[in-house]
Amino acid sequence: MMVPAVLLLLGAVTAVLAPRLLARAEWPEREPVVALWVWQCVVGAVLLCFALSMLLSAAAAWHAVRGRLFAAAPHGVVDAYALGPTGGPWAAGTALLLAGGGLWSGLRLAREVLRARAGRRARGAELLVRAPLLPGEDPGGARLVVLEGPRPEAWWLPGAAPQLVVTTAALGRLKGSQLDAVLAHEQGHAAARHDWLLHCSRALAGGFPQVPVFAAFEAEIVRLVELAADDVASRRYGRLTIALALVGLNEDRGVFGPSPAPQPHVPERVRRLLSATPRMSPGRRLRLTALATLVPAVPLLVAFVPGLSALT
Repeated sequence: MMVPAVLLLLGAVTAVLAPRLLARAEWPEREPVVALWVWQCVVGAVLLCFALSMLLSAAAAWHAVRGRLFAAAPHGVVDAYALGPTGGPWAAGTALLLAGGGLWSGLRLAREVLRARAGRRARGAELLVRAPLLPGEDPGGARLVVLEGPRPEAWWLPGAAPQLVVTTAALGRLKGSQLDAVLAHEQGHAAARHDWLLHCSRALAGGFPQVPVFAAFEAEIVRLVELAADDVASRRYGRLTIALALVGLNEDRGVFGPSPAPQPHVPERVRRLLSATPRMSPGRRLRLTALATLVPAVPLLVAFVPGLSALT
């Protein structure tokens, strides 16, 4: 019965220590795409720890689950896990608690996705009213929508027919290729499906607000997806172009003033673009990606070592 407890402890330790270690690192700002992958691997490892602990705890508590879980296992593998005849009173409680957590996470994710889809449909219907399709325009294709508005704004409305929405005030502010850079930024979000990352992070953070790794995951995902999209635009149009576009879209909102900004990541993004800090070498990026990929393998190793040792 030690393996479920070890997995549970490993998941808890990872959930507490991983955000602190990543918060001290300086490289995520230079390589936001790699950082996004690292965060996904860490969160995946925590969830995998809890899922495996749930399965083994359920196997220890109920013979029916044990029979199904180890149905194809060779003789002696079940004995290697020392699940015992009944598994103790805490095994069933642990399994039920973790199963409830998994069900709650799924419900939160479904709620987040449904709410986002409803919001997109409502905004899409509003756009059609304010900016109807032109004769011969494909309703299923991507479109650039220009709206009358006193504030400079630009945003991407994802969906089956993605749309870039720009206000007339933004067109007056964006000069030269700055509008193209904003378009490339938003297309970077759409191509990388950043909306799904945001949905998952919000669902986990909303469902388990007291778990440090999930709260930090949500905060970092919001920041890193913007940095990653900035890099997509800067590679095509230059760092200065996208930095000037950010300034033009946000300078009237008090973002760059001494008081707390309503969008605190914008000044950081502009400073990062203007500083032009060099990227890490391809070898180091590859090593970080490979190490992050191995993180979810740790709980798998812990879970399968007793069974593999019984076969040798």
